[in-house]
Amino acid sequence: MPITLFNSIASWLLKKRYHQIELFLKYPEEVQDEVLHQLLSFAEDTEIGKKYDFESITNYETFIERVPVVSYEEVEPMIERSRRGEQNIYWPTTIKWFAKSSGTTNAKSKFIPVSSEALEDCHYKSSKDLLCLYLNNNENSQLFTGKSLRLGGSKELYQDNGTIFGDLSAILIDNMPFWAELSSTPSNKVSLMSEWETKLQAIIKESVQENVTSLAGVPSWMLVLLNNVLEETGKDHLFKVWENLEVYFHGGVSFNPYKDQYSKLLPRKNFNYYEIYNASEGFFAIQDRNHADDLLLMLDYGIFYEFIPMDTYGTSEQITLPLWKVKIDQNYAVIITTNAGLWRYKIGDTVRFTSIDPYRIKVTGRTKHHINVFGEELIIENAEEALKTICKKTGSEIKDYTVAPIFMEGKEKGAHEWIIEFRKPPEELAYFTEFLDNALKSLNSDYEAKRYNNITLKLPKVHIARQNLFYDWLKSKDKLGGQHKIPRLSNKRDYIEELLQMNK
Repeated sequence: MPITLFNSIASWLLKKRYHQIELFLKYPEEVQDEVLHQLLSFAEDTEIGKKYDFESITNYETFIERVPVVSYEEVEPMIERSRRGEQNIYWPTTIKWFAKSSGTTNAKSKFIPVSSEALEDCHYKSSKDLLCLYLNNNENSQLFTGKSLRLGGSKELYQDNGTIFGDLSAILIDNMPFWAELSSTPSNKVSLMSEWETKLQAIIKESVQENVTSLAGVPSWMLVLLNNVLEETGKDHLFKVWENLEVYFHGGVSFNPYKDQYSKLLPRKNFNYYEIYNASEGFFAIQDRNHADDLLLMLDYGIFYEFIPMDTYGTSEQITLPLWKVKIDQNYAVIITTNAGLWRYKIGDTVRFTSIDPYRIKVTGRTKHHINVFGEELIIENAEEALKTICKKTGSEIKDYTVAPIFMEGKEKGAHEWIIEFRKPPEELAYFTEFLDNALKSLNSDYEAKRYNNITLKLPKVHIARQNLFYDWLKSKDKLGGQHKIPRLSNKRDYIEELLQMNK
């Protein structure tokens, strides 16, 4: 089949899904209510379904009265039982796969159940929807005349008691249909290599020979790969390597600190960037418009959503809201009930709604990744936006960073301590620090109040990290590549103390 004909047929098939998307755009409450009742009905004969009598739950109010909001630690005993081969505990179909969390924030790994329903109706469905939405907005796309360069956190899969665990990306690659591999590069064999530095060279060797039309992966690690591609090929931008490249699908970390660097690598005004929001627990939202900075919440993936306002989170006044009761411009912790047997589960992310018709969000951070030691309520969104502003003013470029509090001691005021690794450092650190402080004040009134006349907080303390500090830190923890992330904000000093020690 000619490539152009294949591109036309594939585009036509994917665009047909848009009519189903329009259904939940028009009837979001009804679609979410139906998802909840389907999940309850399907799991009513499981151990957890009998415990909470799912069969008699007829409305949302009864659901939240009976079923508690839980963290991973609270459901871990059930998950460990299913990892040993027990079934029908929290989901009726066989749970064979477990996605091992790849975060850097917990010494103890999490094992997230992945059902066949979650694979088909959430993870793979979302991949097709991402393409559907992109093609719907870009009628002249030639996406399928070439291949997608994917950069996952894939490592080998491990068997244990008849179950299999590994990175989610490895599970998805292992289960994906044959046609998906044909349209991707590198090969599955290379994608599943475990040693990052060897894998990087193998990806470059395979991919520079291909007609790559799209990129997919986490911005921080994709940037490492793309810079290596230019170094290997001797080219000064990526269109000299892949002239038909038209879109970068990204997620996992904020794109803001990296956007200017990508613009230099991809110097075309019509080049597209499309953001996604996914995790081991599910796929949640997709950018549905060109050049937008918010994401459409996908409501028909077998996931029922609830939200806790962050101003009540973890307090005796904590409340949980269904989708149809959220408001725009408020920060919420995300709670999910899924088709893999997670019931009212705290995923640890925070979001802010930019629109409720349709429901669009921005990911603002993590419930544990903020600094509120002094009542300043600094969230990742504030930090990322401030850094983006400062980099434009100072002409600097950032590779990675982390922030922690300097605690009050005696009469000494507190402060925030930053370690920033620059690709291009500012000419004057003092000037950069002052700009950073002012940008944070303009973005966060609580921070501004605590900084007023140094009442609680002093000027931030900023360290310039040596080159590859964060890379070496991740390497020391066997966390190189793919989905692994630097913890941005913390209420503790554990990470920053380790990094400061390595920065000497």
